[in-house]
Parts: sequence; C-alpha cells; structure tokens
Amino acid sequence: MTVGQPGAGTAPHALATPPEPSVPATSSERQGARTGAVCTARPARAPATAVARRRFTVRGIVQGVGFRPFVHGLAVELGLSGHVSNTGEGVVVEAEGAPDALHRLAARLRAEAPPLAAVEGVDGEDAVVTGEAGFAILPSRAGGPPRTLVAPDAATCEACLAELTDPADRRYRHPFLTCTHCGPRFTIVRALPYDRAQTTMAGFPMCPRCAAEYADPADRRFHAQPIACHDCGPRLRLLAAGPGGADGAAGPPRPVPGDPVAGTRRLLADGAIVAVKGLGGYHLVCDAADDRAVTELRRRKGRGDKPFALMARQLADVEGLVEVGGAERGLLTGAERPIVLLRRRPGGAAPGAPAVSEAVAPGCPDLGLMLPYTPLHHLLFGLPGDPDGPRLLVMTSGNVSGEPLVTDDEEALVRLARLADAWLGHDRAIQVPCDDSVVRVSEGEPLYVRRSRGRAPYPVPLPVPVRPALATGGDLKTVLCLGEGRRAWLSAHIGDMDDLATQLAFERAAGHLETITGVRPRLLATDRHPGYRTGQWARRSTDGRPLVRVQHHHAHIAAAMAEHGLDGRQPVIGVAFDGTGYGDDGAIWGGEILLADYAGYRRFVQLGYVPQPGGDTAVRRPYRMALAHLHAAGLPWAADLPPVAACPPDELRLLERQLDRNLNCAPTSSMGRLFDAVSSLAGICQHAGYEAQAAVALEAAARTAGEDRGTGYTFALRSGVPAGGAAALVADPAPVLAAVVEDVRAGTGPALVAARFHASVAQLVRRVCGLARERTGLATVALTGGVFCNTLLAESTARMLRQDGFTVLRHRLVPPNDGGLALGQLLVAARRRGA
Repeated sequence: MTVGQPGAGTAPHALATPPEPSVPATSSERQGARTGAVCTARPARAPATAVARRRFTVRGIVQGVGFRPFVHGLAVELGLSGHVSNTGEGVVVEAEGAPDALHRLAARLRAEAPPLAAVEGVDGEDAVVTGEAGFAILPSRAGGPPRTLVAPDAATCEACLAELTDPADRRYRHPFLTCTHCGPRFTIVRALPYDRAQTTMAGFPMCPRCAAEYADPADRRFHAQPIACHDCGPRLRLLAAGPGGADGAAGPPRPVPGDPVAGTRRLLADGAIVAVKGLGGYHLVCDAADDRAVTELRRRKGRGDKPFALMARQLADVEGLVEVGGAERGLLTGAERPIVLLRRRPGGAAPGAPAVSEAVAPGCPDLGLMLPYTPLHHLLFGLPGDPDGPRLLVMTSGNVSGEPLVTDDEEALVRLARLADAWLGHDRAIQVPCDDSVVRVSEGEPLYVRRSRGRAPYPVPLPVPVRPALATGGDLKTVLCLGEGRRAWLSAHIGDMDDLATQLAFERAAGHLETITGVRPRLLATDRHPGYRTGQWARRSTDGRPLVRVQHHHAHIAAAMAEHGLDGRQPVIGVAFDGTGYGDDGAIWGGEILLADYAGYRRFVQLGYVPQPGGDTAVRRPYRMALAHLHAAGLPWAADLPPVAACPPDELRLLERQLDRNLNCAPTSSMGRLFDAVSSLAGICQHAGYEAQAAVALEAAARTAGEDRGTGYTFALRSGVPAGGAAALVADPAPVLAAVVEDVRAGTGPALVAARFHASVAQLVRRVCGLARERTGLATVALTGGVFCNTLLAESTARMLRQDGFTVLRHRLVPPNDGGLALGQLLVAARRRGA
C-alpha cells in the first residue's frame, strides 16, 4: 500500500480505509462545504412527518483542522439541527432532520473534509429525536482515553501567506500567522482533546479580535488553537553574542535592538550563523552562498563532509539548481514540506539560479532542499520592498553532532553557544522535538530516509490487530512505535542513543506518545543486541510487563510486510541489507536473505563472514574493511591498491597482525561494510566523516558510468551449515573482490568499478530469490535495510525481480533504515505473544 503525494489543496495523508459511496452534491452544496455557512438560529427543517436523528463518530485526523466548523456548515446547508463536539474518540455529531439529508451528511463528512483532515471512519447509530432547534458547536468533552488522531504540523497555507504579505491585513508580517488549515499541531500538543488549553498556546490569552474569529463558525480561524496576532501572540527575540574576552570566547548574549526579523536578515547577509527557532526545534542558519560562513558552520558542528540541508525562497530557485519531477514538486510544495533529496542539474545550475557554496555538500551529487513552511521562514527571505538578502539558506539541525535537537530557548543559549553568533527565538514553547523529514523519490514514489516533521505522529494502518505494545527501535536513527488494534503510531525522529540528552528525549517521546494516543502498552519490544541503550531502557521499564526481543533483520522485513498490508499468513523472501544487526550467533549480520513472516524466520542466504577489525573504527576508515575483505579472500595487499596506500604503514603492520591472530575482529556478514570496502578499493572513499559516506560516494560514482559497462562481477554461492544461526547458502564475495582488484590494477575508472559492483549485488539478489522460489514456491520479495536507501541498487534490483514475476515490496511509509525498525518489532512481538 502506498500513500499518494500531497499537493496544494489536498489532504496530506491518505488513509487505508476506503470511503463509503458518496451521494452526489450540488455545486451550491460543494461551495457551502468549502466556505462554511454562517450559523443560523434555526435552519430550514424537513417536514415533521420525516424526521430522524443520528449520532456520528468521525475518527481520524479530525481535531485542529477545522472539522467542527466544516460540520456546522454542512448541517446548516442540509437543514439539520443538532450539535458537534470534540471528544477523546474523535468528532461526535448528533444531527436531526430528513433521513435523506442525514445520509448526505454522512457521505460528505468523508468526501469533503477540510484540507488537513484525514477521515479514517464514520460510525453512525440511530438516536432519539429530540426536536432540538438550530445546530450548535459544543465545547470539547474529555473523559476516557483519547482515540482520535493528532495532526502533523503543516506548512503555511495560501490564504495565510496572502495575509502575511498584504500591508492592509492586520496580520501583515506576523511571524506566527496560522489557521485551521496550517501551522503547528503535533509539536504544541500536550494532551487531548485538542484544545488551546492543552497546547503550548495556553499561556497566550486571545485579544478581542482573535477571540471573535475563534468563536465565529464562518471564520477560517474558528477554533484554530494556535490563533494569534501582533497584539496577543508569541513574541520574537533576537540575541547576539557579546564581545569576546581575553580567552577569545564570546561574551554573554545580549538583545539586538529593532525588528528581530530585519536584524536576523542583516546578520545573515553579513555572514553570521544564527540559531533560529522553528516548529520542532532550532535550526542553525547561514547564507548558503557564503563560503566562509558555511565552512565555519561545518567546522563548529564537527560535521565532516556530511551535506547540509538547504531552504530556497521559491520553487523556481530549486528548479534552477536540481532536477525536479512531478512527484518531487508535490513534496516540495505540499503541506508536509520535507527536505527532498534531488539530483543536481547536469552541466551545473541554470542561469539566474542562486549561488551555492561548494562547502554545502562537498563531493555530493545531490542537494537536500526544502521550501519555507512557516511565516517566519518567509519573512527571513524577505517580502516585497525588503532589502535584498540571501536567496538560499543553510538550514541544519540546531544541535551539536550526536546530541538531540535543541528546543528550549535558555538551553539554546548554552548548548549552541559555540555554534551560533546569534539566536532568533520566541516564547511559544515546543512540546515535542521534531526534526525535518528527509525523503527522496524512487520509482515515482516517496522513499523516506527520515520520517519526522509533517508525518509524525500520523499512524500506519496495521494489517492485523495488535495488543497495546511499545517498540523501542534501535540505537541509531531511533524512532519509537506505539501500537494497539490496527494502528501504529511512530514518534518523530529521536536520533542516535549515544548521548544522555538523547536518551532523556527518548523517554519524553515515549511518554508523549502514550498521552496523545491513550494507549497503555502491556508489552514491550526491543532489539536483541545486549548493548543497545534502547534495550536497556526497555528492560528497566518492564514493570512486570513481558519484554520481547526481536532480531534486527526480522524486524526490518516485518516492517516492510506491515506497511504493504500483509497479514503474515504467507512468508516472504526478505532481503535485509544494512550495516549492522545483532545475529543469532552473536556475529554482526547485515547481508541477509530470510524466509520470514511475523511469527519467525529462517536464514536462507547470508553474505560470507569477514572480520571487522576494531569495531566502529573500521566503519570510519573504509580502507580497513577493504583490507579485511582482501585478507578473508586470500588476496594480497599489493602496494598499488588504494586501501593499502591509504593505510599508514604502522597501522598496516598492526592490522595485519590483528587479522592473522583474529584479535578484536568480530565476524560480519554486513552488505554495508562490503560497499565500504569496494568504495575504498575503487579509490573513492578512504575516510568516512559521516554514516554511509563511502557507500553514498560509491552510488554517486556508479551513476556517472556510461551504458557500456562490459563484464560484471559475480558472487560465488556455496552451501552453508544451517545450524547455530548459519544460512543454508553463503554468498561469497571473494570472486567479486578479485575482479574489482583486477579492474583497478588494469586502470578501470572508479565509476565503472562502482557500476559493475552495483550490478553484481542486484544480480545476486535476483539469483538467490529465484532459488528461494524454486525451493519454497514463495514469490513475494521485501527489499529492506539501510542499504536500500541506495535508489540505484533498489530500483535495478526491483526491476529485475519484477521481470522474473516477483511481487516486490519497497518501503513507502517508513524508512528502510533503522527509522522503520520499531514498526517491525511491534508486529513480531504481537504475533509472538498473541495479538
């Protein structure tokens, strides 16, 4: 199952439940539903001989999106009396009038819902006719666990943007302008029902004019909980670091006089790095064309060569820099507004495109771009008449590398003190940290690399019911998953669990998910790795509840099955390729082909084990993995090979002894580490400054190879000993490595080596899946794990498998990397313990 791309004026989230057949509406009815009619004391009524009353419970994302005024407008238009209110279950409508009008109401509640609404279901039941006059919007009713859904944050809508730029409008240049169709939701919600008192806007009393809009059913801001204006809303504050002392450190921050936005624009134009508070946390911002500023930001963050995300003023600027198709355009301009990974234009930027410093994404063929999604972002770029400022801004997460996103103003002054020259903050609190989502388009569909702002906490529909359970994910790209019945709620991206602050953020995220869903988990699920901090937290937090440990790659495959609606009665061929995962035999798995369902799995094929010398050191220095693979394959360390040349002589001698004696060399079947090794052998990447840099560079090189690629490489397949976690078959990379070495020594270019290697991995999967089908009859393949963020590999593999008649499952709702792990853990644990 896939979710379509959100576009302008469409609901950003498609739900799995199909709508009931709708009754055709007249053009006047459709217009009334869009605008909302003014409340009347007594709507036109059907004849007294034909009156019925129905109670409808509308479930889904129906609070905080203008649903009650929408219902009010429909009811008045259809001549119905009654009332509508928010409850923990959703929106409850009691309507009385002609049976045909009630039928039309039920159909149109689904078919014509407001732009940000996503109706999951409409349950109706008969009620006793009361003779009630008029149609009222009642205050929200609490009580019982919440069963409605919180909307994700949404980008500024066109109507609000028009007001922001209109000098005659009272909200002209208001940085917190919002309505029921846009603005913060998830990041400000403290509890349900979704009312202002239960959000971080509770401390901002509405002025009379805002209160009048809030209370007017005909107004676009009726019950828009973040409603505010210049008179009553949050306030911006700009602080700049004070003069430095004798030690060179900056002095205490001090207020910058004047308009905070104008002051920030001046600072950015002058080359400053500014910490800017957004919807879900702080960004570190600078002019993307300023080499000095970008280089300095990279140095301060200790970011290595990892690319920075960019924000462009407008779509035309994006199109001048990168290749933008229809799906990419929909993502860039829709309500979600993620960072979209886009290929740079062949031949360079178009004339008139904004300049981009080479330090933004050194050596990377892609740029990660997004468009403004808050009023403040639009103001930072400037409105008509403002002085010229940067056309393109670096927008990277406001944190020290390895630490969680900063959300608190006072904390930002401390934790970002060595990163920022100034701070543009405000006094609206952020309840939930929420980093930007990151997505690329593959085969015309979104492929999430990080699922966060704009998607969280929207649930994934489940193909089978599960008991209330919490899954903790892994220690990298950590995302929690809370499930009950046929829904699974995923948290925003939390990060890597190395830092104490991230671990505390993990605990807060778990508590917040429980609060907004009302789910009280009776079961915990976590990874089998004994050292994972998520697993240690789960063990400490059982409180008498069962704890189920789920094998890493089994969870990956289960996640792919779940998002495609498979109920698990039929196993799949699961191809799980990633960097690391704790195996049943204690080894580091990562090149696995499992025959799996939710209840269990069998290891059918594994990549041959090689030693990983020095643990994570080998990840940071790909030449070490290349040398380890050569050693395991019995290939000499010739001095003219790139990894041998890259390794310092003393380290080379030490590494040789380490491998000969098998000291601190955990065995690994990781496909991710094989990509690292080939990247090093091809002379592409010897030092990785960020995760998967060597593999990313290998894919980029492969994309530049010509069509004539000559003879490819071939893995050897040999029988394994299926005991103690071993597979029935072993894919031996030694022949591939020997062919790579031969090509490199013959002067074959890195691009061709990279392309041939990608083809060899795709052919391996094709061959092995064919064997699995011959032996088991299975014909569905799930491609999962972080390696399948590589779209060149994923698309070529999927294409071959489809040509061979396989059904191919690729991730669309959750990332293939560890950001989707918790969803699979949830399904496996639920099946193991009984749904």
